[in-house]
Amino acid sequence: MKYVCEMLGIDYPIIQGGMGNISNSKLAIAVSEAGGLGTIGCGTMTPMEVEKIILETKKQTNKNFAVNIAISVSSYTNELIDLVIKHKVPIISLSAGNPAPYITKIHEHGVTVIALVASVKHALKAQEAGADILVAEGFEAAGINSSLELTTFTLIPQIVNSVTIPVVAAGGIGDGKGLAAALMLGASGVQIGTRLIATKEAPFHDVYKNNLVAASDTETIIVGRSVGRLRRLLKTNYSKKLNELEKSGITPEQFGELTSEKQHVKGAIEGDMDNGFINSGQIAGLITHIPSVRELLYGMMEEASKQISNVGNELHTLNRKADK
Repeated sequence: MKYVCEMLGIDYPIIQGGMGNISNSKLAIAVSEAGGLGTIGCGTMTPMEVEKIILETKKQTNKNFAVNIAISVSSYTNELIDLVIKHKVPIISLSAGNPAPYITKIHEHGVTVIALVASVKHALKAQEAGADILVAEGFEAAGINSSLELTTFTLIPQIVNSVTIPVVAAGGIGDGKGLAAALMLGASGVQIGTRLIATKEAPFHDVYKNNLVAASDTETIIVGRSVGRLRRLLKTNYSKKLNELEKSGITPEQFGELTSEKQHVKGAIEGDMDNGFINSGQIAGLITHIPSVRELLYGMMEEASKQISNVGNELHTLNRKADK
């Protein structure tokens, strides 16, 4: 945990997940200023659009932040890497694709590489390619998901046991208890996304935030299984329509058009639940209020510390009794 914080230049082992085309400087700045690692997700944005967000972020914080590139989603992977290097962004995260062809070039410019993986096989390949840190994401996570459907609770310890580089847990983490659990599984930190949507600084539509606060434990839905493109969404009129279209038959191309970043923006930014979708992880049921980012991160650290201490004391007491 300490090593990850030192490597990334942050106070808390909490990383903001990439959020595609709804990414913005405001939330990334808030996360970094609060002690975590803010992240700008590129989605399908052009280098010019991403550069604008990078410059806005650098102007308003001197804290470290990352840029996330979803390799198979973006048409500009190489150009975006050049952009990160040009503006001396210290950290880049690579997801949704094979990071191996890009890591050597990134390292030549002193940039730290985080690789997102969803299996032991992926983790070993990313480590061999030179990734500095792995984010291992379970099936509980929001948005684009792995078709392997491995859960965080089973995935993290297996990857930790298989690699020698730090592993950060993602998927199903939204409070201090989740942070504590991830650390106990061997992770060196956590990456969160859904929980950061419902914060004061997040510039997303109130409909999105309020739906998360009101959500129960069964309010997310997986779409895309029929075409091999899994995505976890919050249940809305639009996601239910997608589900029905799948049942009646839909092509991968049609599914791609209906789940593009255009519809993502409609739902998350414009609050249009009939013509756009909103991503959500399974932790939606844990969200009961909308704190500031600083309150959220500090609260997670405090709760994790107390949880670990309390359980440690209980285990110690039980062991002492067993020894008698």
